[in-house]
Amino acid sequence: MRARIYKPARTATQSGVAKTRHWVLEFVSESAREIDPLMGWTSNADTQAQVRLRFSTKEAALDYAREHGIDAVVQEPHSRKPNIRPGGYGENFATRRRQVWTH
Repeated sequence: MRARIYKPARTATQSGVAKTRHWVLEFVSESAREIDPLMGWTSNADTQAQVRLRFSTKEAALDYAREHGIDAVVQEPHSRKPNIRPGGYGENFATRRRQVWTH
């Protein structure tokens, strides 16, 4: 069994960081997907590809993989500088504002 351990990226449509704080162990599919001729759905005989395990740390995920004999590859996350403005969103509507606010 092969697996990869990674930290998920945030979704492209949201600016929040929910579901990005944990590490995920995800199994790699051993067989190719097949298309059902009647319905057009994709299917796979490998049920391990459906399994995703979440861990609080990378070390916990690696320990789990070692204990269960799983060949795991770690993908390090790309660091991202936080976009925090000094005044925050509420600064746009402050009453002490000295300049004209335009769109």
